[in-house]
Order: sequence, then structure tokens, then C-alpha cells
Amino acid sequence: MGTDGSTAEQLATALGTVLGVDDLPVRLRAWDGSVAGPRGAPVVTVRDRGALRRLVWSPGQVGLGRAYVVGELDVEDDVVAILAALTSAGWPATAEHPRTPTLRQRAGLLGTAARLGALGPPPPRPPQEVRPRRSRRRHTRARDAAAVAHHYDVGNEFYRLVLGPTLVYSCAVWDSPATGLDAAQEAKLDLVCRKLAVRPGTRLLDVGCGWGSLALHAAQRYGADVVGVTVSAAQAALARERVAAAGLAGRVEIRVQDYRDVPDGPFDAISSIGMAEHVGAAAMPAYAATLRDLLRPGGRLLNHAIAQNAGDPGSRRGTFINRFVFPDGELLRLGDTVAALEAGGLEVLDVEALRRHYALTLRAWLERLEKQWDAAVAASDEGRARVWRLYMAASALAFETGRLGVDQVLARRPGGEEPPLRLRAWL
Repeated sequence: MGTDGSTAEQLATALGTVLGVDDLPVRLRAWDGSVAGPRGAPVVTVRDRGALRRLVWSPGQVGLGRAYVVGELDVEDDVVAILAALTSAGWPATAEHPRTPTLRQRAGLLGTAARLGALGPPPPRPPQEVRPRRSRRRHTRARDAAAVAHHYDVGNEFYRLVLGPTLVYSCAVWDSPATGLDAAQEAKLDLVCRKLAVRPGTRLLDVGCGWGSLALHAAQRYGADVVGVTVSAAQAALARERVAAAGLAGRVEIRVQDYRDVPDGPFDAISSIGMAEHVGAAAMPAYAATLRDLLRPGGRLLNHAIAQNAGDPGSRRGTFINRFVFPDGELLRLGDTVAALEAGGLEVLDVEALRRHYALTLRAWLERLEKQWDAAVAASDEGRARVWRLYMAASALAFETGRLGVDQVLARRPGGEEPPLRLRAWL
């Protein structure tokens, strides 16, 4: 793969440099029709020189992600298979084995770009990308609201297509891979209610209530009185429509409100499902203390959150996920989450790991996106659909390989009635 090789061969060398792999495990097809790489391997197509220019200016996953989102880079096979092949070759880098192109390698990239006519100013960023914020203050109310709006206010119809009729955007609970997504999401909602000991008259606060699915389930199936809070106006609007359609306006209240501003505790139970990832490591003890103060003595909190596992690089600043999907998102290790809850004055009662369940959930979401691709594009735009395809595929692989986990941690505010001697009645 020297300097006099085909366009595809030169691109393969450049891509190997960016990925930090010696033998590229995918087959490359260039814009001129030339092909390089192992036969039978999944195929990546470089449709435009702009993709190489992006890698010159940003030689990493953000540059690759930008090229994919705008369509300069594409895949001819299952996107998970592409990512799995790259992972087997040692990409992406881990915290223990970071990979950044050396000055000599960057010079080689420039040389390749020059030969292939790809030199030029940095291409414009895709409109789906969040511009890095320079403020040192993270996780203020305003900044958190902006981050949530970027992710969730992309069109309720888009989410309905991907998530299905349950409109639950968090890990489902599967009896087996044959369970089916909708049944698995119903099972998860039921599990949360049972862990929180929800019964008729229970006052439940659902923090980060999304489109109101848990609030509706708790009110309909268990007779709870529910307050759901979200900082997404789009989510709240649809959640209120669903509550009204179910005839539950007297039992369920949906607010556009930050959890830090809820004034009307105490509650018998609090659910926080897929929301702690937006809190930030430094703010987790204060988050726990705020929720403790909103609980009555003996009241329970269920914290359901994605966690770093062994081999995960940790910080997501400057990554594709941070720039395109979850601005300011932070993941903790399970032990750090438990420590933060305890530091906030809560007693931890139970922990359940659901890593494999999230892999199944993401695969199901990805399948729905692929089957309804044209409708999803029409509901948002092609770039957004490409972002979701890449992020869900990468996340599914991360859960399948154990780099990420997801855990339900059940805790209580000390005092009040004691929990049962054998707590796991939900089993």
C-alpha cells in the first residue's frame, strides 16, 4: 500500500493510521471504484474526498463520525458488523491504550490528502453536531436543559418510530431474546414499580419522565399518584397528551421542571430512569441528597443508569457521542454511583446489573430504525437518522463486549418503616 497504490489502497493506509490498526479489518471502496482490503470483509465506502479532508483536520472518531453523518463515508453492510471488525482489531482506543497519530503519521495523512486532491480548509461541521462549550461551569440548569433539548427535541414522531408504542427510551428487561421489545419494556416498567413497592395511593416522583410511560404505567396498573418532571418541552407536550387520552389527568401531572426545583415533597417513591447520566460525576452526591430530601423517611429511590465497565475510556469529552448525541453526558462506575448515593444520605438496598438486556434493547431499536428508515428521515433528517444509527450500533456493541453496563440501584431514605427481611419480592 505505497504512495503509488490505488486510491482505495492509499485510503486504507490513511484510515489505518487514524484508527491505530496495522491491518485494516474492513474492505474499502473509493469514490473512483477502486477497492482494497481483505475479500469477504464488511465494506466501507468513501464516497467523497471530503471524508479524507475531515480526517486530516480531525484524525479520530469525531472526524470519522462527521464524514459518516454527512454521507461522505458509508457502509455497505451491517453497521454493527463494521464496528465489530474494527473493535476486534483494537479500535477504539481504551484508557489504558490511547492512540493518537504521531507527527510523522499526521504528515503521512497530509501527503495522502495532497496526492488525492483532498487538501483544503476544514469542512463545515454537520448541523447535527453540538459546538463545544467553552464555559467551565457544567450542569447548570440552563446548560443541562440545552443538552437535553439537543438530544430529545428532535421530533416525537422520530422517537415513536424507533422506540415503538411504549415510548420507553431506556433498557428493557427481557425474559429471553424472543420476548420482543414492547413486552420487554412493559416488563421493565412493571419491575420498577414493584421494586419501589408502588401501591394504590403511593405518591411517586418520576425524575426525567420522558414521554410519561412509567407515570402512566404506575397510575394505571398500581393506582399511584404521579408527578413526572422533564426539562424537555417536546417530551412534556406528548406526555400530557398521553395522560389526557388515558383519562388520568387527575392522577398524573407532567411538569417542565428541573428535579432540583421540585417544591412539593415528600414522596413515597422516586424513580430516576436513564437520567443520572446527565447529572455529572461532581454533582452526583448533591443529586442524591436532593432526592433524599424529597423522600419521606423509609421512601425508596430507584436509580437506573448506564455505567462504565472495565476497558471503557471513561471521559466522553471530544467523542462522537459527546458531540452528536449526549452533550455533557458523564458515566460513572457502579461503585462510584453507590458511593454517591450513600454520600447523599441514602441506604442502598439492592443492585441489579442489566448489561445484556441493554444490548438486546439497542439491537431492537436499531432494527426498527433500519426497517423504517425513510419514515425516520422524513420525521427528522438524514443526518440525524445517521447519528442515531451509528450511536445505537456502537452502544449495542459496547454492551455486548462488556465495556458498558447498566444497573438498577435501589435505595431508601433511612427511617420510617423497615423494608422486608427478604427484600426481593419482585422476583
